[in-house]
Amino acid sequence: MRDLHRWRLPNLLSASRLVAAPVLLLLALQGHREAFLWLLAVAFFTDAIDGTLARLTGQASRFGAMLDSWADVAVYAAVAVSMLLLWPELVRREGLAFGAVVASFVVPALVGLVRFRRFTSYHTRLVKLAVAATAAGLFLLLLDLAAWPFRIAAVLAVLAALEEVVITLLLAEERSNVSSLLEVLRTRRHQDDAHD
Repeated sequence: MRDLHRWRLPNLLSASRLVAAPVLLLLALQGHREAFLWLLAVAFFTDAIDGTLARLTGQASRFGAMLDSWADVAVYAAVAVSMLLLWPELVRREGLAFGAVVASFVVPALVGLVRFRRFTSYHTRLVKLAVAATAAGLFLLLLDLAAWPFRIAAVLAVLAALEEVVITLLLAEERSNVSSLLEVLRTRRHQDDAHD
């Protein structure tokens, strides 16, 4: 019965992104730009609402946070490869911004794997802002409307990644759903005060 509780709507939304990742790659391999964009929009939408829905319905869990993180890794990896296949000239032109966004996902994940032997799943406010900005900026870029929102999103993504790395280095053990570096610093201060 406990396993059935794991598969409520918020976690199903996260799991749908795990399914979407290989489909995104397949669409990119076949050169289907429009279908790719539609599926990517759906994946970004499920990413935007799964955690909020879990919190609003009291279904937030460590399993859900980890599933969400794995789904994010799968989709972002698929998007990075797909961009090279579908829009290689755009990737070359905006290489610095693309590289920054990719690094902002890879570096915190690697630091978490080295430190805790698992992906971290903090879902900080800054990460949420960076992901929303990156999604919006990416669509504006791919629709050839404007490049500057994606460039700004890349800066936000790097700042969010730096915050995640510092959180990982400060925590004694891995935690899920950490709202910010400030929360970690406050918790450490309270723990230090309690020991004095």
